[in-house]
Amino acid sequence: MGSIGDKGEELAVKFLKKNGYKIIKRNYRTPTGEIDIIAKDGDKLVFVEVKTRTDSLFGHPVEAVDYRKQRKIKTAALHYLATQKKEMPARFDIISIRIGPDGKTIEHLKDAFEGP
Repeated sequence: MGSIGDKGEELAVKFLKKNGYKIIKRNYRTPTGEIDIIAKDGDKLVFVEVKTRTDSLFGHPVEAVDYRKQRKIKTAALHYLATQKKEMPARFDIISIRIGPDGKTIEHLKDAFEGP
């Protein structure tokens, strides 16, 4: 496994599966942006942004998902939805992971920001 981001995404996938989510796609890329994880939670489609940090030097991981990043995720989500032939409710979540000398902390923020 390469980067800290890759490790964080792996931890996020395990966390989501353990909590009953079905992983649909990872690292969905479009010309305008990327979605780390697309999953199903019951009847909802969930677009998940994963942020991983090893220290707080750059602030809390969630702070990295600013308005500009949210807009890119929303545009990528619209692209994904346009490729699907059915409509379903969707939401945007953020999984914040801190990996440090004392272990790891995973926070899951459901409905972290509004859709398009």
